Amino acid sequence: MIELISYGAFFLTLALTYAIMCLGLNVQWGQTGLFNVGVAGFVGIGAYVSALLTTPDAPDRFGGFDLPIAVGWIAAAIAAALASALLGAMTLRLRSDYLAIATFGFAVVVQLAVLNLQKLTGGPFGISFIPRPFGALASDPLVFGLCNLAVVGAVTLAVYGALEHLMRSPWGRVLRAIREDEQAASALGKNATVFRLQAFAVGGAIMGLAGAVQGHFIGYISPEGYVPILTFQVWAMLIVGGSGNNRGAIAGAILVWAIWAASGAALAAFIPADQQARASALKIVMIGVAICLVLLLRPRGLLGERATVSRHVENAGDHAKDKAS
Repeated sequence: MIELISYGAFFLTLALTYAIMCLGLNVQWGQTGLFNVGVAGFVGIGAYVSALLTTPDAPDRFGGFDLPIAVGWIAAAIAAALASALLGAMTLRLRSDYLAIATFGFAVVVQLAVLNLQKLTGGPFGISFIPRPFGALASDPLVFGLCNLAVVGAVTLAVYGALEHLMRSPWGRVLRAIREDEQAASALGKNATVFRLQAFAVGGAIMGLAGAVQGHFIGYISPEGYVPILTFQVWAMLIVGGSGNNRGAIAGAILVWAIWAASGAALAAFIPADQQARASALKIVMIGVAICLVLLLRPRGLLGERATVSRHVENAGDHAKDKAS
């Protein structure tokens, strides 16, 4: 029973780190319509910045300032926000697939940089000895797991509450108006480029925070953790949960991570050990099937954006068009 509770705490803690990433993507795509497929890059920036600031001194690489974990998390969010703002300033005039290509290229650059800048990032060996919250309790897996779940749950709840407040504010309504009809929003005097850049930076900051939280929970990071498959996972979670709804982003992260973990357990149980490497692609197949089923049964996702919100945005767009004419 204790082992089951410990595993449940571990599973939920890791799922909630993905939920934070989904909340960041939901600001960009669900609320503003920004097609960002460089999620892994922003998550990786947050993870490495926090690790460099909080790990003990290491003679073979830069960093090891041994700062408090909270300082690392704040710095991770700021660094990812700055990277998002810089990338957004150069690319946000692009649309749809062109923006996707640009953000994907950014993620590849980040992954290659952390792989090759060994004196800074540890290269392919990554960074270990990342301090974990309540590390002194690691000898008791149950207490350690529950304490970490409480911390990550609190961070997730704080991000969720802040985003709910922002989305109900005039700023959030402008984002949705830009998503539905940018021309109408501009007719009302809103600078769409500025709002899109702000949304991109806020989403990137949340992804960087998620990378830092996840890195400190696991205690080790490496370039292999920030490859394009991470972006695919987060997008799948948001689509399944319901784009445009913060609760849907959290629910989708937990559900898809459960499918991902269950598929891994099934492969280990039913596939011979010498064939498991080839069969690992079945994970992607299972997630793809889950997305198709959700889109067929619930086109808006498990908890899609409320129809009332969409109607308000449409009405605002119609009013703007009338005013412009």
